[in-house]
Amino acid sequence: MKVVSYNLPEKLDEFIKLPFNIYKNTEYKKYWVPPLISEVKKLFSKKNPFWKHSKIKIFLAEDNGKYIGRIAAIIDNVSNDFHSEKCGFFGYFECINNADVAKQLITEAKKYLKSEGMDIIRGPMNPSTNDECALLIEGFDSSPAIMMLYNPPYYAELIEKAGLKKAKDLYAWLRVAKDDPPPRIVKIVEHIKKKENIKFRHFDIKNFKRDVQYFKDIYNSAWEKNWGFVPMSDEEIDYMADGLKPLIDTRICHFLEVGGVPVGATLALPDYNFVLKKLNGRMGPLEILKFLYWKRKIKFIRLMALGVKKEYRGKGLEAVLYYEILMACRKYGYSGGGELSWTLEDNDLINKGISAMGGVVYKKYRIYEASLN
Repeated sequence: MKVVSYNLPEKLDEFIKLPFNIYKNTEYKKYWVPPLISEVKKLFSKKNPFWKHSKIKIFLAEDNGKYIGRIAAIIDNVSNDFHSEKCGFFGYFECINNADVAKQLITEAKKYLKSEGMDIIRGPMNPSTNDECALLIEGFDSSPAIMMLYNPPYYAELIEKAGLKKAKDLYAWLRVAKDDPPPRIVKIVEHIKKKENIKFRHFDIKNFKRDVQYFKDIYNSAWEKNWGFVPMSDEEIDYMADGLKPLIDTRICHFLEVGGVPVGATLALPDYNFVLKKLNGRMGPLEILKFLYWKRKIKFIRLMALGVKKEYRGKGLEAVLYYEILMACRKYGYSGGGELSWTLEDNDLINKGISAMGGVVYKKYRIYEASLN
């Protein structure tokens, strides 16, 4: 067995397609969601503005002509500048259930990051906290929601045996739509609405660029003090927004306005993983027909982001946003409810708010780290 490093785009196809072989003919295949190969290629493309300030080295483990594991080492200069640290990320980790293979993959990633002057290795990041990140450690008996990850239970043991330890846990919450919010919460929400002269509106697809800018301002204000936060440039926000635009249901994306000014927002997506499971990574003519048919049957959403500008905190506006998204699920046919993810394990204010609205933690994810010194 050997682990070999490559510079993209060399071996990109093999790197992307390796998970299909890892999960094939395993008990985890029914929960794993095959990504669209074309979309993964876009992420690694030079057109993705993330790579203007970041670089990546990929590693493949090969044994007797078969690829049995992969990992990437990533350096995000914006993240390091923002946090005043020298941290390299690892990501895209996939591996057979073999501790030696996993350890060698992680060791090679460590060596590369240390050679580039990094002091810490942290991950999984695919490739940052603004994308897919963290390792699933609880909740293996259901598929992940859109833009969340799935992995077999043994991955945690492989990573820990390779010397990495917990840095932070992330929570994914489940809220079923059919259950009424607690009456106490409803009264509080109605009181806040009247007191603060709040107005709600949906994301306006006709003024897409304007609303993307509003969301960016709210996002960078609301999340800037969160652990792991990395500010996104206008170019990165626009690139991500253009990718999400065809998937957005504007009826479940809200702005909360005070005095006509957007000060809070929710970003939710229908759970397209329900559809992706049926496409096996491809999007040819037949898959397009499948996509158009099955997307109408999505009954579950993922609330990806909910935030209020820092100067408007402490007014209960977050509770109002949670209430509105729950009511929108009911009104617009998302009868399965949704996932709220992710939140930091120690973000007590947000976690207590979700719990008060009837949410329960049903999946846990973990980010690992280790010193390189």
